[in-house]
Amino acid sequence: MENIIERGEIIVEDMIYEIRGVQVMLDLDLAKLYQVETKRINEAVKNNPEKFPIRFSFILDDIETENLRSKISTSSLENNYGG
Repeated sequence: MENIIERGEIIVEDMIYEIRGVQVMLDLDLAKLYQVETKRINEAVKNNPEKFPIRFSFILDDIETENLRSKISTSSLENNYGG
């Protein structure tokens, strides 16, 4: 089971990324904000499609995933978040 991350000082702006020309937040970051496991966020999206239309929710392709990993890694190192 995933550990639920305790809420500390969370800077929402650091959780916003631009993908496909749109500002987005990752399920992992939403889970941190709501203090739930990531799988609960994904279950909510899957079980309530009327509340999460495609313009609010999408799955990254392999290239987008790799690019995002690079951004997060670089950002984490620069901000001393531990990578």
